[in-house]
Amino acid sequence: MDDSRDWEEDSGDFLKMVGRQVKLWREQAKLTQPELGQRIGYGDELVSSVERGRRAPKPEFLDNADEVLGANGLLKAFKDDVERTRFPRKVRDLAKLEASAVTLGAYCDHNIQGLLQTEDYARALYQMRRPLLNEETVERYVAARMARQEIFTRWPAPILSFVQEEVTLRRPLGGRAVMRGQLERLLELGRLRNVEIQVMPTDREDHAGMGGEFLLLNPKNGPTVGRVEVLGFSRVITNRDEVRTLEAQYGIIRAQALTPRESLAFIEKVLGET
Repeated sequence: MDDSRDWEEDSGDFLKMVGRQVKLWREQAKLTQPELGQRIGYGDELVSSVERGRRAPKPEFLDNADEVLGANGLLKAFKDDVERTRFPRKVRDLAKLEASAVTLGAYCDHNIQGLLQTEDYARALYQMRRPLLNEETVERYVAARMARQEIFTRWPAPILSFVQEEVTLRRPLGGRAVMRGQLERLLELGRLRNVEIQVMPTDREDHAGMGGEFLLLNPKNGPTVGRVEVLGFSRVITNRDEVRTLEAQYGIIRAQALTPRESLAFIEKVLGET
């Protein structure tokens, strides 16, 4: 699949149109980008990206901008349509599942799991894609991944657990500065009351995760589903027997990994070595 076409064909033009509207209302109000950003609680770089159509504005951005700029609801009216452009097609269903999940469990073996990634780490991953992605596509993928992390601030809070292979903590993807920031982010998230991060040490002689990484989601109004992804191709698993197998696997993997408390201490140790 051509990743640059992973959004609806006209979504790029639509975001540029929304950005032009924000810019027109800002200029009419005689505000600079930094001044608008300060008044609505966002950085000037984000305001610039929205105005150029490179970032999809969050609903709160449009609500606040509408009020500050006196747009009389014209900017707020874009919210529903903008929301549909925030995610590429192949992760749109995943984002919906995550948004309704009451529990989520993920095992990741080659890089930090997407929900745990910093913006710099995610950008580094997309920039090393082959074939190469253009910068606009990279930024849109990064924005979509960051938007999914709203799951950490949602209430009622879902129960989230992650098992990361030790190698994912030590492989300096994006460079050592990026990796330090990523390890600090893991410590920050791992201390949340509804989040448990576990590390699977490389020296384990028995390992139930040799089949590769996967995700388990239990939505509020439906049965648990699984998701596996290989080389960019993903599959959602709804067959109950297959889901039970993944649930059993995940339980064993968690039992074989370090405890959450031990894992945070391990991550702190790796951070000190980075």
